Amino acid sequence: MIYQLLVVEDEEQLRRIICDHFTSEGYSTIEAANGEEAISQWEMHHPDLVILDIMLPIKSGMEVLKEIRTIDTTPVIMLTARVEEIDKLLGLEMGADDYITKPFSPRELSARVKAVLRRTNSNLSEKHILYFGSLKVDIHRMEAYCNNQLISLTGTEFRILLIFMENPGQVFSRLQILERIYGDMYEGYERTIDTHINNLRRKMEAAYINDIAIKTVYGVGYKLVEEGS
Repeated sequence: MIYQLLVVEDEEQLRRIICDHFTSEGYSTIEAANGEEAISQWEMHHPDLVILDIMLPIKSGMEVLKEIRTIDTTPVIMLTARVEEIDKLLGLEMGADDYITKPFSPRELSARVKAVLRRTNSNLSEKHILYFGSLKVDIHRMEAYCNNQLISLTGTEFRILLIFMENPGQVFSRLQILERIYGDMYEGYERTIDTHINNLRRKMEAAYINDIAIKTVYGVGYKLVEEGS
């Protein structure tokens, strides 16, 4: 399994050093230079672990950690140069899994990452797998399966399916789906959701998924339901 790491650090040179080191060790890396971008990247990619600097522009690392912890238990290793923050981190008041003080070597950080992943890996596979009917979604791998057969989805199709899988039976308007995927930057393009929904339906049908379906709620939007309900 190739682990995906989100590296959140506003110092570009340090961020590059960290990413290059983990890439050379076989990890997949995503980058963010501020707290707002960190949340966006985390929501989009659902990485296996976050390396998160405390001192960040726009939103602090503590704020980012708090937002992540209101939704999920993704492992987080904090980077700090502030000694006064260590007691909070050690006390797990903010829910960090570990911390490392600056300056540090990439090898030291790598050892911490491996230790946290070993400690949490036994829970990850179950925690991030959703089931509904014959459909199974692996959030970390961004993959969907029917009877253990992989369904080939685009990134947008997967994110739409994930919205439904996390909220079966709930109706979502086109605008709500767009906002959950992209924020408000694509407002006015609601009709593009119809195309993605039709593609999802076609692929689910091709995978012989016949016990659940994405239903149209006319004049409102779409919902994922068990067939016959």
